[in-house]
Amino acid sequence: MSTTESSSVSRRDFLAGLSAGSLVLMAKASSAGLTVTGATPETVESFDPDLFVSIESDGTVNIVAHRSEMGTGIRTSLPRVVADELEADWDRVVIQQAIGDKRLGDQNTDGSNSIRFFFKRMRVAGATARTMLEQTAAEKWGVSASECRGRNHEVVHTKSNRKIGYGDLVADARELDVPKPGTLKLKPASEWKYIGKDVPVADMDDILTGKAVYGIDSRMENQLFAVLARPPVVGGSVKSVNADKALAVPGVVAVEQIPRFKGAPSFQPLGGVAVCANSTWAAIQGREALEVDWDLGPNADYDSEKFAEQLGATVSQPGTPVRKQGDVGSALKAGARTHSADYFVPHLSHAPMETPCAVADVKTDSTGKVTSCVINAATQNPQAVQQAVGPALGMKNEDVIVNVTLLGAGFGRKSKPDYCVEAAVLSRALKRPVHVTWTREDDIRHDYFHTISRIHVEAAVGEDGLPTAWLQRVSYPTIMSLFNPRAGSPASFEQEMGASDLPYDIPNVQIETGPAASHVRIGWLRSVCHIQQNFAVCSFADELAVLAGADSYQYLMNLLGDDRELDMKALKLSNRGASTDDYPYDIGRLKNVTRRVAEISGWKEKRDLPKGRGLGIACCRAFLGYTGHVVEVEVSPEGEVSIPNVWVVLDAGVIVSPDRVKAQVEGAAIMATSQARYGEITFTNGVANQDNFDTYRMAKMADAPLNIHVELLKSDAAPAGVGETTVPSFAPALCNAIYAATGKRIRNLPLNRHDLTPE
Repeated sequence: MSTTESSSVSRRDFLAGLSAGSLVLMAKASSAGLTVTGATPETVESFDPDLFVSIESDGTVNIVAHRSEMGTGIRTSLPRVVADELEADWDRVVIQQAIGDKRLGDQNTDGSNSIRFFFKRMRVAGATARTMLEQTAAEKWGVSASECRGRNHEVVHTKSNRKIGYGDLVADARELDVPKPGTLKLKPASEWKYIGKDVPVADMDDILTGKAVYGIDSRMENQLFAVLARPPVVGGSVKSVNADKALAVPGVVAVEQIPRFKGAPSFQPLGGVAVCANSTWAAIQGREALEVDWDLGPNADYDSEKFAEQLGATVSQPGTPVRKQGDVGSALKAGARTHSADYFVPHLSHAPMETPCAVADVKTDSTGKVTSCVINAATQNPQAVQQAVGPALGMKNEDVIVNVTLLGAGFGRKSKPDYCVEAAVLSRALKRPVHVTWTREDDIRHDYFHTISRIHVEAAVGEDGLPTAWLQRVSYPTIMSLFNPRAGSPASFEQEMGASDLPYDIPNVQIETGPAASHVRIGWLRSVCHIQQNFAVCSFADELAVLAGADSYQYLMNLLGDDRELDMKALKLSNRGASTDDYPYDIGRLKNVTRRVAEISGWKEKRDLPKGRGLGIACCRAFLGYTGHVVEVEVSPEGEVSIPNVWVVLDAGVIVSPDRVKAQVEGAAIMATSQARYGEITFTNGVANQDNFDTYRMAKMADAPLNIHVELLKSDAAPAGVGETTVPSFAPALCNAIYAATGKRIRNLPLNRHDLTPE
């Protein structure tokens, strides 16, 4: 549903059209482990001018948060936008977490889209309520509405300074027609009092005191706890199972089989055998006692090391052109010099601290037909849960009630609701609520992995050292293989994450893709294909700078060329579906973050560092925002790497919550450190070789950057991405710094595969 469409539906109509009792269920669910505050529409008279906001007669403002909170602060930030336009007193605002419902618009908290998609929509919601309150006060006083202004939870008559509280206007405001969005007068940025200001997240006290309810904490009366033994290879299935020993474990109640997906994996379960018990520990012990014989299926011969060699062979040959300008072949032959390099990024796991988890309560009638389904889930996308669970249970998607808990991180993993389907299917079979928990081993072995990739880059350079031609070939399994088993090459949206959207000012450019089959579930991971493609592009730019004997920063600025906007239409770029009027690919903004990060890092003063120390620089445009990174490293004589400083400059347009954005930028640097230093999932005979944090390492305090310096550029441009925008340029900046310190070029990640002893 577009934001324009949703703004034409009143909150009252929305509530009336909801499945019977669905919002009541939100309130009742608090006894099942959800924290849902505020009164329901059935108990208190309220003024409901919009889906996202209502005001009660005592002045309480209820604002619906329809996106998922997983540490970004979005459950606070979007309501703050509403409250700002409404001129509400923040201390009198109650945030209500929405259930899954398509009428709220896109609820997938993924892709760095929350503020971008809903900044204007939330302003409209607040302005609608404020305008109607101003009109109501004007009628009471017999004055023009233009003389009335909402200010801090009151309407003020500007000429006489008369005031009336919002709660006192509720009864009469309910009788007004809702104004159309185009007639509203939004506040100028100069009058914003919440947007752009720091505030603690709404859940902070509960989080700090241990009261916050995450998916792993959610409880329903009489629930069972379940863990699953899943096929060790994607596409495998159960040949036979002996559950006798599992059923003999104290606390184990039942053992149930779950069929695997049919066709492409999509968001359906991998299948396997579930052990259901009175506690998670008993379920785990029961699973260990299972005797299962697996049919490993068609991916049992997958060897990621051999597959990486195949990808290397693929990018060594011509592929399918996806961007062509000029004549790369002739320019490569005519170049004064040529240079080429091949880059590799392995499979990566999301590895959120809170593993996938959900509890479902499915009711059936005497014939076994499902009559209701309520799910409490740590999900990034409650609508995807509805779309997956509905068909699995044979019920309408909209009748699946999905309550969203807090998430202990997600990074894209929890937008895929296979674990919710598992809980629902088991609850239907056992006629009791069932809480499915993925263990750490489950999560790492059976993830929707970031793809494995090889990238070849080749350039011809002129006498000035700048490239006259750029050839880039990429090959990696595509995310689209989740939905189409025949999908065998990168999709266009993947290509334009650092490949077909190459920003450099080069007369001859050719980008090619090569085929790559998928042998595991491939999924979105924070910053997606920018991970591998920006690593290659930014690393190769540094290599060309060294070849030219130039300063890496100045060379990068020259490579970016004049300030301009890329011709998105000519390049056939989707621009993430955004309008190029609001979101042009602005090389000037990309150069600006690069220039600024060089300034705050003291690049010019520090570039001649002693052996063992180095600076690296990189930049990118990702998810419509712009980021520049400078990373400083120290490498000991034994090859141990430390990161004393990271400098990051972000231009994300209008920023609602600076403190939360800074936290995301800092978190991105730490996550990117983990991926660059240690991140690697490998497969032998189709089975993941890593299964916990001893084998899939995270950055420890000693590994992480000691200081992360963040600068957010002030901008009145449309809000852009943040969480994913600030990941891609970290790894190449880190590896460029290692080259500066050691003379060793890192083209294959992770770093722990390399001897980094300075030359």
